[in-house]
Amino acid sequence: MSRPAPLTPPRAVLFDAYGTLFDVYSVALLAEQLFPGQGQALSVLWRDKQIEYTRLVTTCNEGAHYQPFWELTRAALVFAIKKLVAHADGASATGLFDEKVEQLMNQYRSLSAFPENRSVLQTLKERCIPTGILSNGDASMLQLAVKSSGLHGLLDHIISVDPVRKYKTAPQAYALGESTLGLPASKILFVSSNAWDSLGATWHGYQTLWVNRYQLPFEELGTQPTRTGTTLRDVFDFFPPSSS
Repeated sequence: MSRPAPLTPPRAVLFDAYGTLFDVYSVALLAEQLFPGQGQALSVLWRDKQIEYTRLVTTCNEGAHYQPFWELTRAALVFAIKKLVAHADGASATGLFDEKVEQLMNQYRSLSAFPENRSVLQTLKERCIPTGILSNGDASMLQLAVKSSGLHGLLDHIISVDPVRKYKTAPQAYALGESTLGLPASKILFVSSNAWDSLGATWHGYQTLWVNRYQLPFEELGTQPTRTGTTLRDVFDFFPPSSS
């Protein structure tokens, strides 16, 4: 753990969605079937470019180039295919690979969920701890992902950044969690498997849990998350034994 748990337990828990509740790399199996030898690399580049695009449209020209997350996800996929598949040049990719793009986008609608999700959310619900998602995803994307993963009814709030037209790590995006829950960030636990997201939420004032599923180093910018764990179950380290 990176440092001791805070003295005061959080009053609510917010989860990032993509990478934290839903496995963004679970598309690699289908990608490998569609593009043999490139599945894993495609899934990684797709994700990296997706996040890069959220930063571009948030920071350039005061958000004048904002596009919904679903559209950025599609654009990132097309880019990844063009880069990794040798014969997918700019002229042919749109027509030749339309069907494969649609197959992968449909897969992204219903990403695999991490196995501990349901039990963790169920326990939080039983403890009467408010929970929610705070995500870059469009509201419709998130609703479908929650339903398809069997988590419907276990989350009190599903918060998309779409209304503020700015993606995390913009402060306006993180502030949606405070306004929705009616609590200051310091009384909310924010959980993410993305190091950059954990850092942004920490800077915003949230208590944070970085779920380091892949044993990676944290960002080297002088700030650490409140705690580091390896699964969602490490959420319970923020609450005293008496609350179990």
